[in-house]
Amino acid sequence: MKYVYIDTMGCQMNKSDTERMLGMLSCLGYEEVKEQEKADLLMLNTCSIRQLSEDKAFSQLGVWGKWKQEGKNIKIGICGCVAQQKADKIFKRAPYVDFVLGTHKIYSLPEIIKRVENGEKICECHETHATEDNLAKQYPINRVKGVNAWIPITEGCNNFCTYCIVPYTRGRERSRLPEIIIKEAQDALNAGFKEITLLGQNVDSYGKDFQTKSPDNKYRLAQLLKDLNALEGKFRIRFVTSYPTDITDELIETVVELDKVCEYFHIPMQSGSSEVLKAMNRRYDRQTYAKIDEKVRKMVPDVTITSDFIAGFPGETEEQFQETLTAIDEFELDYCNVAAYSPREKTVAAKWVDKYIPEDVKDERFQRLNKKIQENCLKSNLKYVGREMEILVESFYNHKGQNIITGKTRNNKTVHVPCDKDLTGEFINVKISGAKTWYLKGELV
Repeated sequence: MKYVYIDTMGCQMNKSDTERMLGMLSCLGYEEVKEQEKADLLMLNTCSIRQLSEDKAFSQLGVWGKWKQEGKNIKIGICGCVAQQKADKIFKRAPYVDFVLGTHKIYSLPEIIKRVENGEKICECHETHATEDNLAKQYPINRVKGVNAWIPITEGCNNFCTYCIVPYTRGRERSRLPEIIIKEAQDALNAGFKEITLLGQNVDSYGKDFQTKSPDNKYRLAQLLKDLNALEGKFRIRFVTSYPTDITDELIETVVELDKVCEYFHIPMQSGSSEVLKAMNRRYDRQTYAKIDEKVRKMVPDVTITSDFIAGFPGETEEQFQETLTAIDEFELDYCNVAAYSPREKTVAAKWVDKYIPEDVKDERFQRLNKKIQENCLKSNLKYVGREMEILVESFYNHKGQNIITGKTRNNKTVHVPCDKDLTGEFINVKISGAKTWYLKGELV
């Protein structure tokens, strides 16, 4: 038996890729271990959305490289977005690395491992304009134990926002075949998972590329949701991430109509200023986002809408930043991910050095943005106190001598409930007894 350790950084898409790579490696006789020191094969699945993530990746590679130089018999591989971005430059910076595998052809991994074991160094970072569904069918997916299964339905992005590296690391948008997605969902349900989360950099554009191959092909996300909803059993369906202007009336109506699809939309806005949005090359302004937010809230009862924002985008003025703070209030956003702007190689905004915001100003805006989001999260959570809600239990643990179960409501609110029985994987009703900034407190009904 050989052992593999994979350190996964970044988004849910990377986590899903790791599960797929572990499935491939199991077919080659590798077993996953959680301790780096025990592994024969050490892999990094990397994120390059921010410079800090990239620096962290090379730091970890340096530790493993030192082990190798000291005589430890190991193979080292780097995968994911940093691998795709840097490609064969990695060998110059980290000569102890045995293989570099980009984001486009992860199903090349079995062949790469065989060649690496024979002493070769491999770099596989060619861009493709197709999915690997034909190869995906051949291998199992070693999913992390839990209640939720991640299933990618699109890969890549066509939007080319001026701050974002995704189109350069994940390539152009490609939709996976519905029959493959439905089979993966059914396999996950058969394995005991109770929630399916459909993934895509721009999940609402699913199926648009089908029409380029067949003009009469109208299969879109709404139809995929209907087909998944028809699978037997009690389970939930979610999808992330939505691009604002790709959310159609049909999709919203489908969310309302289907009993298994959750009342939750993640709709990144990135800035509350129309001028900054234009500089970001986002295909909407503040007024357009306002109409989308209003429509979703009006059509979907109890919906949770979350978002993403960037603080300190090049050229952002204090007045424009204030528009972001007021947007969070105006649109009653329930939660937001925030980040300080980080220039990424190849992106348009990275060249606007003369417009860069000083680090201390950027950090101060980031802190104010976080504070605003905390205020809104608490305000959002307080609305549910006193209500009875269904949760899907995700974990059971002891906290300061008290047994607790933690689960999520359909609209993605985390609830902690005192309970002496492990109900992980079960749907239960709870009464919301209190609200904190990041979670709700509940009692068994």
